[in-house]
Amino acid sequence: MSEKAILESIARLVPPGSRVLDLGCGDGALLAHLQATRGCSGYGVEIDDAKVLACVKRGVNVLQLNLEGGLTMFNDDAFDVVLQIDTLQHLRNAQTMLLETARVGRLGIVAFPNFAHWPNRLAVLQGHMPVTKRLPYQWYDTPNIRVGTYRDFEVLARRNGLTIEDSFGLHEGHEVRTLPNLLASTAVFRFSS
Repeated sequence: MSEKAILESIARLVPPGSRVLDLGCGDGALLAHLQATRGCSGYGVEIDDAKVLACVKRGVNVLQLNLEGGLTMFNDDAFDVVLQIDTLQHLRNAQTMLLETARVGRLGIVAFPNFAHWPNRLAVLQGHMPVTKRLPYQWYDTPNIRVGTYRDFEVLARRNGLTIEDSFGLHEGHEVRTLPNLLASTAVFRFSS
């Protein structure tokens, strides 16, 4: 899936002019895109030195923080939207960070690799962990601490009192709204508390 297709699908979920916090913002591409195309403002949060530098070069405001420490420095509803794009699966405290996302932002948007995508299921049935474009690592060297599915997130959101406002899958640059748990390599959710 092209990075541009992901940017566009996520960007359309963000109301124009929003104040955005992008957790695990990487090189700042999404936040820069939101600033340029949707008139948004805000901050990225990233721990990696090279990615922080890339954000600065893009003109993206970035804070270098370890998300495992939480978001206590931000007040309730400090942002209109809090993004966790390919971040949740890297966190030890995923449920806590999901609740912090809901506390700090009026809206939360998460996206993560959908482990229930059919090629992954097939790989497991054949006796091994999947290696795909979306999950390109061997089981022993993956940066993912956990794997989740589209349906797993629905259950987690409900269990934590979050309201899912929109959800869909992404695969090969296209939105998947029919059977996303089976047919999409990425799960995307917009929610509020």
